Amino acid sequence: MRLDSHQHFWKFDPIRDTWINDNMEILKQDFFPGKSLEVLKKNNIDKCIAIQADQSEEETFFLLDLAKQYDFISGIVGWIDLKGENLNNRLDYFAQFSLIKGFRHILQNEPNDFILDKKFINGISYLQKYNFTYDILIYNQQLENIITLVKKFPNQKFVLDHLGKPLISQGILEPWKKNISQLAKCENVSCKISGMITEAKLAKWQEKDFWPYLDTVVECFGIDRVFYGSDYPVCLLSGSYQDQINIVQNYFNHYSLTEKNKIFGENASVFYHINI
Repeated sequence: MRLDSHQHFWKFDPIRDTWINDNMEILKQDFFPGKSLEVLKKNNIDKCIAIQADQSEEETFFLLDLAKQYDFISGIVGWIDLKGENLNNRLDYFAQFSLIKGFRHILQNEPNDFILDKKFINGISYLQKYNFTYDILIYNQQLENIITLVKKFPNQKFVLDHLGKPLISQGILEPWKKNISQLAKCENVSCKISGMITEAKLAKWQEKDFWPYLDTVVECFGIDRVFYGSDYPVCLLSGSYQDQINIVQNYFNHYSLTEKNKIFGENASVFYHINI
């Protein structure tokens, strides 16, 4: 089974979805599973994980409803208020839904001290009890705080989205590379090979632009803790679904079939507790 570990769905709302600005016209439309399923089939992808794009429990219910309707959605990563007073009760409630694999907060939009806020740290501490994963969405300059955070929870499963958003458009590796090396020493952390083309020069990138960043994450995390995600439809800002998957497929072209199967499905299935 080939699994895309990072898909988004939404009914576009110009008031709610203010992150979709005037430079993102292609995203100002509805993206529902029917459209995505066609794209996945064309690229030999069987299943996907739906990832939250809005900071609300309504988003979690929206994705859960879609996953119940479309069996190619193998699981969802929703949103929950990790700083909420009734967090334990909400986690008790969401634990009844096997399709909910974990949660994410859009940390890249938060102040620098949010990651190490006592209430946020306390919220993360509850997740392991329910076997929920946590997706890390940050800018590269937030990596140091993330390293501090994950070291507090060696048994909590974390995955870094979009390689931690290195400065691919500028060809800059440091200090991102140094921080990735430190983060990867935490064996409970994996890394998604996703979201790369939107960190490059939009629609003006070349495949070789990504090689140093892919070299880094594979060297640091190893084959067993990296896996593919498209970040569709956000990837459309800089290319087609096929464009972005070709980068990853071409990079791993010389790897063994066993290793490719891990990258394109098995690792994500293990991480998100999906039966394949």
